[in-house]
Amino acid sequence: MDQLELSRSVSRSLLQIKAIKFNFKEPYIWASGWKSPIYCDTRTSLSDVRVRCLIRDAYADLIRMKFPDAELIAGVATGAIAQGALVADQLNVPFVYVREKAKDHGLMKLIEGVLKSGQETVILEDMISTGGSSLKVAQALRDAEANVLGMTAIFTYEFPIAINRFKENRCKLYTISTFSTLVDVALEDGYISEEEVDKLSKWHQNPQAYSL
Repeated sequence: MDQLELSRSVSRSLLQIKAIKFNFKEPYIWASGWKSPIYCDTRTSLSDVRVRCLIRDAYADLIRMKFPDAELIAGVATGAIAQGALVADQLNVPFVYVREKAKDHGLMKLIEGVLKSGQETVILEDMISTGGSSLKVAQALRDAEANVLGMTAIFTYEFPIAINRFKENRCKLYTISTFSTLVDVALEDGYISEEEVDKLSKWHQNPQAYSL
């Protein structure tokens, strides 16, 4: 399966299991405060064996191709912990995960697991929106003396702000699927109409100002 075919297959699978939903009458509210007609919860895929394995294998193949020297997988809490462990097992490398913030009790760890100085590390994220929280993880790993090779994710919204942030932070990003691929598949399979494609396009151009 080539990359485009795989991207389409993953998008189609996420739509089929309702991991991706559309609502053009009442927008979803993201943690950032943005209003959106689309919501993606990739954790739903963990409950479907076929889709879980499809995504695990896609991650592993992507890492083998783009980061062949990877020695460690670092999952982003909480969305990428489970898949991160599955992918690390598939690649036969160690796994750690990175919290949003350090624990305020016990050992007060930010990074859970054993990270060695200079270890060639690939970050595994579930999806990329603005990229801000993902890149904080990259910085935390660098501060812990990991050699961060880059990041992989299931899905990206392809926002210019995220693309620019990854460039500025010199962090390579490769994703299994994309917003544009998802929209194409959703239209083909009847999840959305041509009119709703136009609405998604307008939202994507200026999500901060989105209104019904």
